[in-house]
Amino acid sequence: MAELTTDTFFNGRIIVRQEQRGYRYSIDAVILAYYAGDGSAERVLDLGTGCGIISLILAFRDPRIQIYGIEVQASLAKLAMENVEVNRMSERVTIINEDMKLLQPEMTGGPVDLVVVNPPFYRADTGRVNSNLQRAVARHELKATFYDVSATASRILQKGGRFLAIYTAERLCDMIAGLRATGIEPKRLRMIQSGGNLAAGLVLVEGIKGGGPGVKIPPPLIIYDSNGQYTEEVSRMFER
Repeated sequence: MAELTTDTFFNGRIIVRQEQRGYRYSIDAVILAYYAGDGSAERVLDLGTGCGIISLILAFRDPRIQIYGIEVQASLAKLAMENVEVNRMSERVTIINEDMKLLQPEMTGGPVDLVVVNPPFYRADTGRVNSNLQRAVARHELKATFYDVSATASRILQKGGRFLAIYTAERLCDMIAGLRATGIEPKRLRMIQSGGNLAAGLVLVEGIKGGGPGVKIPPPLIIYDSNGQYTEEVSRMFER
């Protein structure tokens, strides 16, 4: 049996178990959950939910929403289900162990308002693939490409529905091409920098299914201040 660690959010009001040596969530999940939880969505699809962290945060912050977390890896899907149960969210969060490429609207009770995803950043044939399967699938496109992610989102989103993702900045062109090819128009791109004087490593993208052209690029999101602490903006993301 895999050894687990236990973390908490919001002064212990959310409990999150993760495999100590498997894939573990990062600050990306916290950022995505913050921007996804603007109160506009009632039905949410969390693609590649992992241990369920984004679904848990969204459900905690907004008790009226219904969330479907999709995870292709059985071990992670089981862990996500356990996290949902221990946080008493089973009535509002449903975990589905399935390949996203096979997902159909009837599996989520119909179209959703929002798709949120932290997809694999790297092509399957580039870089060193992690020997740990959970981490490898999360980081490399071994099970799904960005096009697969975008096509799934478009298939499940209602018209006018919102797509939200964090992706590696060096593949920004691939991301935009994939979204447009599947009928999702990028509407906002926000670069994410570890520090104020560093190049952007990630990009937060928000798209609309069937949206018209026109994109906004706000100032970058800076993760750490000059003292190595979270900036004030990022610190707020850990609050209820």
